[in-house]
Amino acid sequence: MPITQAGTVPIVIQPLNPTALPEATGNYTHGTLVEGASRMVFVSGQVPWADADGQVPADFAEQCRLTWRNVLAVLAEAGMGAENLAKVTTYLASRSHRAANSLIRAEVLGDHTPALTIIICDIYSEDWLLEIEAVAVA
Repeated sequence: MPITQAGTVPIVIQPLNPTALPEATGNYTHGTLVEGASRMVFVSGQVPWADADGQVPADFAEQCRLTWRNVLAVLAEAGMGAENLAKVTTYLASRSHRAANSLIRAEVLGDHTPALTIIICDIYSEDWLLEIEAVAVA
């Protein structure tokens, strides 16, 4: 799906889903081809901090939406949005959050399917149930 900005070369972020692999399900693609990009943003791992005091919601869904808002805020600072994402890595504190994570990611990304990795691991703070890092192109 090309992303075109006025006065620039069209940017193409194309999903790569080889027929030799099982179908990619769950709002992601096996790989991402980027053509025509001249800028990249590397988003550091974003966590569910609600304010400068570091308040963290207790509920996973609230944490996930807040973390995505933080990712999108970094992208907006560079004049980009969710449609510019080429790669997303999500760290989950528990496998029990997989389904909610997938649903909320689909809410945020819509039909856009960047390359995706999900890792189940300990997170830096015990209060955080996830962390999201990303790479975007424009």
